[in-house]
Amino acid sequence: MRHSVTPAARAARFLPNPLAVAMTLALGGAALPATAEAEAKVLPKVVVVGTEEGDSERQPGAVAIVTEEELQIRQPRSTEEALRSVPGVAIKPEEESAIVANIGIRGLSSADYKTLILEDGVPIAPGLFVGNGRYYNPRIQRMETIEVLKGAASLRYGPSTIGGVINYITKQPEDGVQLEARAGSFNSREATLEVGGSTPSQEAQFGAFITHASSDGFMDKGYDMTDVMIKTGMALGDNQWLSLKFSDYDSEANISYRGVFLQAYKDGADYNPAPDDYFISGRRSLDLNHEWDISATAKLTTLVYGSETYRDYWRYATNNAASAAAGRWVYTDSLNGNNRSFDRFGFDSRLKLQHQLFGLANEAEIGVRAMNESMDDVTVAATRATPRTGTISRDAVESADSLALYAQNRFAVSDRFAVTAGLRAESYEQTSKNKRAATNNEADTSNTEILPGLGATYQINPALQGFASVYKAFSPALNSDALNGLEDQQLDAERSVNIEAGVRGARAQLTYELTFFRMDFDNQIIPANSNSQFQRTNGGETLHQGLEAALGWELGAGFTLKSSATYIPDAEFVGARRDANGNITTPDGNRVTYVPEWVTNLSLEYKTGKLRTALSVHHTGEQYTDVLNTKPITESTSGFFTGQIDGYTLLDLNAIYEFSKDLSLSASAKNLTDEQYIASLRQGIYVGTERSIDVGVKLKF
Repeated sequence: MRHSVTPAARAARFLPNPLAVAMTLALGGAALPATAEAEAKVLPKVVVVGTEEGDSERQPGAVAIVTEEELQIRQPRSTEEALRSVPGVAIKPEEESAIVANIGIRGLSSADYKTLILEDGVPIAPGLFVGNGRYYNPRIQRMETIEVLKGAASLRYGPSTIGGVINYITKQPEDGVQLEARAGSFNSREATLEVGGSTPSQEAQFGAFITHASSDGFMDKGYDMTDVMIKTGMALGDNQWLSLKFSDYDSEANISYRGVFLQAYKDGADYNPAPDDYFISGRRSLDLNHEWDISATAKLTTLVYGSETYRDYWRYATNNAASAAAGRWVYTDSLNGNNRSFDRFGFDSRLKLQHQLFGLANEAEIGVRAMNESMDDVTVAATRATPRTGTISRDAVESADSLALYAQNRFAVSDRFAVTAGLRAESYEQTSKNKRAATNNEADTSNTEILPGLGATYQINPALQGFASVYKAFSPALNSDALNGLEDQQLDAERSVNIEAGVRGARAQLTYELTFFRMDFDNQIIPANSNSQFQRTNGGETLHQGLEAALGWELGAGFTLKSSATYIPDAEFVGARRDANGNITTPDGNRVTYVPEWVTNLSLEYKTGKLRTALSVHHTGEQYTDVLNTKPITESTSGFFTGQIDGYTLLDLNAIYEFSKDLSLSASAKNLTDEQYIASLRQGIYVGTERSIDVGVKLKF
């Protein structure tokens, strides 16, 4: 019996043609003259903040950039860890590899997906409309920088921009060969090969980035993954560029929703609580970017993208009575393959104009995005004797078509004051089909959202800028909720009115930013441990508000201090929430799950000669894991564990020594004090990663 299409078959139509790549490079070199002074062109891609000086200051909202230098010194294992020090961000570190993304922003639960995550401007969540958006988390090894944009300007990239936009920017090809290897605790082994080349004129470029990583894993949660990215591009005349990016990711991880029982956690358990469960995932994608400098005041960028993502999740059933008696999970010989595959095709085109409407210096952006998504949702009933095949017990197709139009204009009212106004209209239709039923097997629903935004910046003095914005954001109800039981549940999208105001700037050796934010939901649906059953009513109101801050200070003598803090006193339900029968399931005023009141980061960096070091402290405050806000940790063999998890503080130490521009050594110690902490509660306790040490070497040829 089938359970899913093979990875090779899924990728077939996205594989790049080697002959076409070779011809691209050859034609680029032949068509354009070589010059000794040729300057390398950055291959076109979508950025949400910008790479030019002053781009951050033009945004009427909080901005954070994780730079290439910061990624080098922090040596993060995952994109999650790389985002940990960004103001407003809270992560739920369930595994050190972060195969599944758990990222919350500004009081949005880190078990949720209301923040839009992009890679080079392309959505990377497997399903924005049709299914869970957390099954794929791109690998940090191919990232150059990370942009985080909040406020009204994020409307251009929706949907699901309630928390803002995270955009991972991949590496630009460089001539030569670079090999980086790292090894350490849990028998972790990682190697990355980067190969790049260009024509003498720099008008045609090619790069390949290949990473393989494997580990026995903390608590024997082993994984084996391979990630390949190929980028190439060429000039089309004097004012146009074309680039192509192909990526291929495959992973097999010995992880599960299962965690350890409370007494086992207290006893320092270090075994895998689900040794035979596997999370097998992969993604292949192809992005085609075209950039056309129409004139000195007009630029058109067009992005066409396609991807295939799969997630096969094989989980064994448990004997709950025996598990409760044993204080650990006892498994039967039956298992299910909860297997999903996603297809996406999209088109995104943006025209940027500088014009003089009303006699002002204006910057306009007008765009359109069309996208189709589909998800095959198959459940396979298997046995231990044949653990990867069996009888299909569910076979459904979820699909969605969406069309968005958006426009934004920045009015430079004066040298100091600018106003940005924007509008996004998003229309989408969702369809659900049960392939196992012969009749009454399909349902559909549709919705249109009109999303205005208004923001402003004011340069108070050369060292201080004020900014503010208000906008309406939304996150669509997923197919499984909107069309539950093949019946249109008349669910509204999750809508929020977002307000923020802040100041930022730089003075002498200081850089700083302080932002107040407020998100007022009129209909939020939050996945929660104690109430994951679908409700036939719209979610209800929630309120999120607080402060986020960042400070950088060059102390002198090679020392630099960097810090960030997020304070969210309010992340609560407004009004009691009820189930289909009118029973209260979430009391008024209770706190949203997985939203710590405090998240703080402090890093002391030191540079002398060829040595760079960083000592970092990270603190995450206590969190509720269920909407009833229960405090004692309570075990459940038939559902999720519940209770409050304590705050924790982690200390990391990183160092890099550069012998030359071609050779460097690195070392890192994560959780240096070996603090024991609970990262999450699901079907058991997810234990935070213990102390680990890695060493690495980087060679350039």
